[in-house]
Amino acid sequence: MFPEPSMIDTNGIRMAVYEQGDGPAVVMLHGFPELAFSWRHQLPALAMAGFRAIAPDQRGYGQSYVPADVSDYRIEELIADVHGLLDALELESATFAGHDWGALILWQMAMRNPERIDGMIVLNIPHYPRAPVDPIQIMRQRFGDDFYIVNFQDSDEADRVFADNPEHFFDMMMRRKHISRQQFDQLPAEMKSLSLLKVMARKESGGEPLLSSEERNYFANAFTRTGFSGPINWYRNWTHNWETLEGVDQHIDIPTLFIGAVDDVIIAPEHIEAMKPFVANLEIHMLENCGHWSQQEKPDEVNRVMIDWLVSMS
Repeated sequence: MFPEPSMIDTNGIRMAVYEQGDGPAVVMLHGFPELAFSWRHQLPALAMAGFRAIAPDQRGYGQSYVPADVSDYRIEELIADVHGLLDALELESATFAGHDWGALILWQMAMRNPERIDGMIVLNIPHYPRAPVDPIQIMRQRFGDDFYIVNFQDSDEADRVFADNPEHFFDMMMRRKHISRQQFDQLPAEMKSLSLLKVMARKESGGEPLLSSEERNYFANAFTRTGFSGPINWYRNWTHNWETLEGVDQHIDIPTLFIGAVDDVIIAPEHIEAMKPFVANLEIHMLENCGHWSQQEKPDEVNRVMIDWLVSMS
């Protein structure tokens, strides 16, 4: 049974926070298009292992506040939410886990406010040092206007299409054994656009559903309430967030466990290799036969790796 949330005031917003267990705090930050519910397998496992497992619905998601303006989702606000959460829980610092956008927040926090992070468990998204030019420009040139992050900058079509049928959205998005990294690399360039609008236009998708009907409905019902604009607005600040990193040291000394997935088609092996010189205290574990939704797709292995690392850090 997924726990009921506590409602906490942080950084001027109300945040829904789910907790289980006692002991050293482990704060888990979800990504897009997810919820604290994405950590449903980790909350009880960490609690049973002697940790205080904490997972918020982040700004714009679930039962937390959904601001209206794009600027409300700048990286400064997202980090301030996490700091406010720590303050509300009377924690000077904590160990964190982050997946997808949750990982991106952690990498940014590690550069800007390392004193509040005791250790990091980062799922799927490696550390990308600051590019010399706007990353949206790079993505547009490399992947085209259909690439989902680029498309989000140009219109609100995705907001509307996703919200028209959240059940179909999650049926299409959250799947396992869809395509291997090797198969993806062999596709022609025109089939690698990673257009979520094209995914939504399909009636069926490959692979297997990742979610049970009850889990799918949990996600779909949450996004029916909130819509998708808040979460998509995180992406619409990509250029701003890049600009704010000018002059910031890109090297990270915080103890870090990176859990990657061999078949995550968004992340290539060279991206993982490229972060190694910038993360001094780094351990890497790769999940075989696993795509992007790691903690939901391989919960037992992820739990084991997380807990082993957390215990070794104690």
